[in-house]
Amino acid sequence: MDKLRRVLSGQEENEELGLTAQIMDASTLSYSTRVKWFVICFAAGVLCSIFGTALLFLKNGLVLFAIFYTLGNIASLASTCFLMGPLKQLKRMFEPTRLIATVVMLLCLVLTVCAALWWQRKGLAILFCILQFLAMTWYSISYIPFARDAVIKCVTTCLS
Repeated sequence: MDKLRRVLSGQEENEELGLTAQIMDASTLSYSTRVKWFVICFAAGVLCSIFGTALLFLKNGLVLFAIFYTLGNIASLASTCFLMGPLKQLKRMFEPTRLIATVVMLLCLVLTVCAALWWQRKGLAILFCILQFLAMTWYSISYIPFARDAVIKCVTTCLS
């Protein structure tokens, strides 16, 4: 589209673009496209998680539950890559304020699948899913200013 615009405006370039410039030009998405794919990816993640939870109540549905629930969380987490880009997302995930939540979340993603596929422990898989949910929630609210402080104060007030 940019090439067409340059040709029509009389600003045609005679030199070839470098490989890096071609890759950056091809991978740049418009804001509306980023938002659309964020919504699609996030909705797919939520649907996978709900579907996985529904499969838990079937006989021998533990493996499918663990796989779909974990895939749903991965898709929801990956959806934010559309908003800020994958490199910036990875940098922000491993900032000191989110490091513990990120490590716990990723560890629980792996342990959920291990508990379901190889260890065949239903209770352990459910425990890891709960920890996965809590870590993902703690990670998500870290993007909201003062949200962690509000949650800590609320829990402290409720427990007192």
